[in-house]
Amino acid sequence: MLAMMNGRVSASTQRSVAIIGAGPAGLTAAYLLSKAGMPVTVLEADPTNVGGISRTVAYDAPAAGGRRFRFDIGGHRFFSKSKEVEDLWTELLGDDMLQRPRSSRIYYDAKFYSYPLKAGEALANLGIMESFRCIASYARARLFPVPNPRSFEDWVSNQFGRRLFGIFFKTYTEKVWGMSCSEISADWAAQRIKGLSLSSAILAALFPKRKPADRSQTIKTLIDTFRYPRRGPGMMWEAAAARTREHGGTIQMGARVTALEQLRDDRWRVTFSCGDCSTGTIEATDVISSAPLRELAAAISPLMPQAALDAAAKLRYRDFITVALVVRPTKRFDDNWIYIHEPGVKVGRVQNFGSWSPEMVPDPNLACYGLEYFCFEGDGLWTSPDADLVALATRELESLGLVAPGDVLDGHVVRQPKAYPVYDDDYATHVATIRDTLEDRYPGLHLVGRNGMHKYNNQDHAMMTAMLTARNILADERLYDVWNVNQDAEYHEAGDRGSHVADTGGRLVPVAVRS
Repeated sequence: MLAMMNGRVSASTQRSVAIIGAGPAGLTAAYLLSKAGMPVTVLEADPTNVGGISRTVAYDAPAAGGRRFRFDIGGHRFFSKSKEVEDLWTELLGDDMLQRPRSSRIYYDAKFYSYPLKAGEALANLGIMESFRCIASYARARLFPVPNPRSFEDWVSNQFGRRLFGIFFKTYTEKVWGMSCSEISADWAAQRIKGLSLSSAILAALFPKRKPADRSQTIKTLIDTFRYPRRGPGMMWEAAAARTREHGGTIQMGARVTALEQLRDDRWRVTFSCGDCSTGTIEATDVISSAPLRELAAAISPLMPQAALDAAAKLRYRDFITVALVVRPTKRFDDNWIYIHEPGVKVGRVQNFGSWSPEMVPDPNLACYGLEYFCFEGDGLWTSPDADLVALATRELESLGLVAPGDVLDGHVVRQPKAYPVYDDDYATHVATIRDTLEDRYPGLHLVGRNGMHKYNNQDHAMMTAMLTARNILADERLYDVWNVNQDAEYHEAGDRGSHVADTGGRLVPVAVRS
């Protein structure tokens, strides 16, 4: 075990940690380890912004007098079942965390549906006959479910019926993933829609104040408030980076890792390149990686076995583009975001940044909307000129009736590669092959976060993988299996914020391996 002095690591241990990526997982680990006295160096490829997909992008809009607008890339509700995660957010930002109302809707067939569902509204929008067909389809699904559903389509159809699947799931999901719902693994649906079925959604709509006896079992996606940094999610990770530096940690911006070499004494040498074409190396006893698993596997030496390299090469990612439009709104709406289930437009979701925090928009007479386009890096959307994307977003926002012609004043494009790990039918087998190899052959290499583990985690899930990894490193022992975070900790948007459980770990923290 590590020698400890007043809660800090003894310098005599001569241990150090290199962390790849300054997103929520990487910076959570960096802050906690540096706070405990462990030397840490964070290598972040972005030359300017920390936070990864959870960063805040700032844009000084010429058409709005150069005033600064802030964008949330992806939309980040700060809500967790884990008291540790909630407490860490409070520790880092305190009063800079706002309490915000949750408001989102679905746009389908030129009508808006509140999300979560409001039964009367849904009935009126769908009409009596369509509603009857949906209920009949649901009844058939309950009586004759698809046995052992493997695909997203079969899993959702079992929960809601095929008719509602076609209305409220198919179009949007295929926009997000760029593939048929029959090709998407049921694991993704089970993780993201767990506990929600047509019957539970209708009960929640008819009895909105009703709470289960055990409030930690509240269905994810049904929360009505969340916290949010007043200047966007990047504010949280800028604070984490600053605190890490205060504790002696190093954060190297613009440093892209190119090689990861395991030395004979099981130490690691990490090679990185910088924007000025220079290169550097650091050595560490442990490496924490939130880099995409496909890229990490190719960078390791000694080389992984061919089976693991082949598995890594088959992992896929979905990318997306945010087109932020500065608007003088003649048609205001208050949603945090609107899901677009309309096949006639390419946009998948529309964010309203001022509804996340008023400080994201510098002028109350203006609005800023972010249109999200899901794509693959290098395809037609991804390579379109920014001006064409702004024009497309403007046309589509007008066609949806969310702005009037002439409302849009300015636009800015942000491309986000590898935003989502793809859950196709074979991904779990590929990840298991890589994981087994890493655990058997490469001690001291720890995977965390969404891309690091190829798990479609929210940021609080990603943070918990980093928290448990930090504990393992400080104890010099594998106390926790971080791969169990999703199974043993239902964070996402479920349950009571910061609810307590028994000290044995319960549902909020995976139980130690040895217990």
